[in-house]
Amino acid sequence: MHLAPGLPTDLETQMNPRASAEARERLKALYDLDKPLHQQYLIWAKKLLVFDLGTSFSADHRPVADKIMERIPITITLNVLSLLMIFLIAIPLGVLSAVHQDSLFDRIASLLVFIGFATPTFWLALLLMIFFGIQLGWLPVSGIRSLNYEYLPPGAAILDLGKHLILPVFLSAFGGLAGLSRYMRANMLEVIRQDYIMTARAKGLRESTVIYKHALRNALLPVITILGLSVPGLIGGSVIFETIFAIPGMGQLFYMSVMARDYPTVMGILFIGAILTLIGNLLADVGYALADPRIRVS
Repeated sequence: MHLAPGLPTDLETQMNPRASAEARERLKALYDLDKPLHQQYLIWAKKLLVFDLGTSFSADHRPVADKIMERIPITITLNVLSLLMIFLIAIPLGVLSAVHQDSLFDRIASLLVFIGFATPTFWLALLLMIFFGIQLGWLPVSGIRSLNYEYLPPGAAILDLGKHLILPVFLSAFGGLAGLSRYMRANMLEVIRQDYIMTARAKGLRESTVIYKHALRNALLPVITILGLSVPGLIGGSVIFETIFAIPGMGQLFYMSVMARDYPTVMGILFIGAILTLIGNLLADVGYALADPRIRVS
């Protein structure tokens, strides 16, 4: 952002013909933009030590923490629902593809997955918005709730919120579905060829017991790690989908802040994103321990 021409002060003064060069310099000094980059970073880091993310450069000049906190629940909700969708669809799809290797189901699933890999999600988002939102009118194409949301009864309010979430959640999970299902299939194929699986079958155990009790747990271990590492991708994808669907989340705030050269807000969102990534990795480690009794979380 600093390499691009222009400064945040230019955006504040360009609409005011009476803004003098001295006024611009005073604004630069107010925002510490007259200092070298390393000094600007040290000033930001010192504030961070006392949990101060600074003040936004935007017209409202609100604390960055307040702007992020009012939007982060929406982004977390979208990402959690996307992870659940990935988990509930990709894992069974990968398991069934491995168990029925080279069957018609496996070939169709592989074809759909490769189509998913090759489809740009932002293009698919626009396509689904046109089809389901404009032509059919089934789903809303912007926002997180309707204008009359506050006046709806509880049941209708939940339905309204769910209809607004369908497209963003599906598209946020779309890329992860394709990748994780293939990863799960490969892990499952490797596990079911192990000696202990062959021994379990030789003992006469039911095939469902062999697959879902013995093979699935071991095949899930690498997948749990991948799910934890997918958190940064989901957060990054929020910038695209929240902007496309006009969802007032942290991703949309990040996009608006970049366009406005709001450095404190951008840095604050990146910091919060890093914290969420660490939490995702921690949850992945906990899930790894739950799936494998040999591992304990101390």
